Amino acid sequence: MAYVVLRKDRFDDFVSALSAQRKVMAPVSRGYNQFEFDEVHSGREIALSYIPTILPPKKYFMPQRETLIQFNSDSAEAVVDFYNMVILGVHTCDLAGIQCLNMVFSERPKDYNYLVRKNNITIIGLECNDYCDKYASCTLMSAELPNGGYDLFITEFDEYLLFHVSTQTGEDIINSVGIFEPANASHMSRLAGYRRQKRSIFNKELPVDSKDIAALFDKSFNSRVWDGLNERCLACGNCTNVCPTCYCFDVIDEPALDLTTGRRYRRWDSCQLEPFARVAGGANFRESRGHRQRHRYYRKFSYPVRKFFRYFCTGCGRCSRACMANIVLKDVLRDLLREHQ
Repeated sequence: MAYVVLRKDRFDDFVSALSAQRKVMAPVSRGYNQFEFDEVHSGREIALSYIPTILPPKKYFMPQRETLIQFNSDSAEAVVDFYNMVILGVHTCDLAGIQCLNMVFSERPKDYNYLVRKNNITIIGLECNDYCDKYASCTLMSAELPNGGYDLFITEFDEYLLFHVSTQTGEDIINSVGIFEPANASHMSRLAGYRRQKRSIFNKELPVDSKDIAALFDKSFNSRVWDGLNERCLACGNCTNVCPTCYCFDVIDEPALDLTTGRRYRRWDSCQLEPFARVAGGANFRESRGHRQRHRYYRKFSYPVRKFFRYFCTGCGRCSRACMANIVLKDVLRDLLREHQ
């Protein structure tokens, strides 16, 4: 696919033209080094340099609360709420997270609410020039470089933005805006040099090859590390709420006060909450916090490898930033490695 160039002084024109056609969501600053994806109408509102947002762009594909069915005493009607939107400025770790969710919700039985919404979302990725902060482990998860999952992808240079056009949707946007120039050999040479330099900046965060992490978990199920997490974890669910690949939800039927109408909706749920694994009769097969933490790690580094042949951790670091008990994912992996040295 092609590469095109946009001068930085035309970026605002680009965003304004996009927002005239559809909703545009992008990272915006909320102060104190906090960012979130929200609707924008101009390039001036967008933070092109940001650490991962509080919630990942997953919230647009799988809303925190979503009505599935509206019903009355005579009938029920399926509901799919969606918008035609662009999500601009998606880091590579979040692109990887969306790819994971696409795999999960495309399995039978397919989740058509998710898939309809996905098919109406255009993704514009954004390359990270440096580590977000000390919590990131994107190199370990091979998520520091673009690996598809986008319609357009932006790499920022001092005086211009280089766009990779990956899909027909992306090409249609470029053509409709009409302010881009074709990339030439010097632009491509600069991109290649930038990527070489980037490989020297983004180094493996732990002394283990990513392909060996699954094998580490094959022998860690009874590790003492989980006992330590049992003492520290507060079971608040923050880690799963901010994770770009967690997709558990609960389904609730909610009758209205007239008792003849109502709705069925789903909301995000968390394997870290005590009721999550409670079954009929009151039995709970993951009652301790350590067992629930272990389950979370295995859902990132072991179980999906067997089913989808990829890790479901993208190295974004959100779980570590959000943890009130200061449980840091990289530290947990490091402790498991030490235990088996």
